[in-house]
Amino acid sequence: MELAAIKAAVVDALEDVKAKDIVVLDVGHLTPLWDALIVASGDSNRQVKALANNVAVKMKEQGVPVLSVEGEQYGEWVLVDLGNVVVHVMQPAVRQYYSLEQLWGGQKPTPMPRQGE
Repeated sequence: MELAAIKAAVVDALEDVKAKDIVVLDVGHLTPLWDALIVASGDSNRQVKALANNVAVKMKEQGVPVLSVEGEQYGEWVLVDLGNVVVHVMQPAVRQYYSLEQLWGGQKPTPMPRQGE
């Protein structure tokens, strides 16, 4: 499966379980380890686990090998390693603290107010 198709499939899998603030960063020019980093947020331990699980299941269904899944025990930050794409699903406080987007050359996420607030 091509990189663009993998990234799109991961985003679809995250959207299926209502992930928030999905960011796709192309980092191949920064590291030889992987080509893309995808970061998303879930509101609770349960949702973070469900998001990561859905990504793993959907990728396996499409023939993309899931090399490892780390952090499922606690559900604050779960990493899904797809080889050339790494997916980080985090609770908002953890995501803000580690600021992976900014670390990897993207923009620091800015919270968007929900409608009606």
